[in-house]
Amino acid sequence: MFTVQALREGLKARVFGGTIYTFETIDSTSNCARALAGCFAPEGTVVISEEQTAGKGRLGRTWLANPRENLTFSIILRPALPPEAVNLLPLYVAVSVAQVCQQVARTKIECKWPNDLMVNGKKFGGILLEGSVKQNELEYVVVGIGLNVNQTSFSPELQQKATSLRLASGKEINREMLFREILLRLETDYQTVKTSGFQSILPSWLSFSSMNGKQISVEQNGSVFSGTVKGLSPDGGLILQTNGAEKTLFAGDVTIVGLDPANGVHAPRH
Repeated sequence: MFTVQALREGLKARVFGGTIYTFETIDSTSNCARALAGCFAPEGTVVISEEQTAGKGRLGRTWLANPRENLTFSIILRPALPPEAVNLLPLYVAVSVAQVCQQVARTKIECKWPNDLMVNGKKFGGILLEGSVKQNELEYVVVGIGLNVNQTSFSPELQQKATSLRLASGKEINREMLFREILLRLETDYQTVKTSGFQSILPSWLSFSSMNGKQISVEQNGSVFSGTVKGLSPDGGLILQTNGAEKTLFAGDVTIVGLDPANGVHAPRH
């Protein structure tokens, strides 16, 4: 089981991880973090668990990751952002996590809109945001991060869709080290985007993505939109050229046309 001492030993982040709650088993790290945030827990508070019995995913989905092999944690942020800019946050988180994973695993990592992390065409990570708005201002945002780190076996229905950093890199990854490096990068990038504006993350996210110019289909609320990716809007939406017009989407399941359907499935979340 993770211990606070092991996780914080050598931690260079000053705010993120200042308070860490560890669990062997929990329903959802995000549920716990939201409760703490509602009780005024400080920004940077982290909840991490070896196992989740009701891990959260987008659109009400769930994800169960093997205990003692992966990373599933949530962190409380209190950004000074209007609610309409919240879609920029998962892009910032994805870039920070992708940078660290690429450096640690020494293999190319890709970001897939809206909140997926991919390696070798398969998904190994996901990001989930849940927030609270008061008087048209963000009170807090809980960022859930789920990463398949050292898991090497998956259920038959996921074998062609999911992977891990260990499978991609061919080596076992020190999870505590990975956790510390992610917190440091998240904190460093957070200070940067708060100073320069969260829109400044858009070019970095695009540099980690190969979606631009690709033909894709997006399923959203029972409807399917197909077209060519033209980029990202200033508020983090996906700009799709479809039927001779541009449409901006802010959520949905994306399948890249011509690639394995695995690219359109959900994977680890919290």
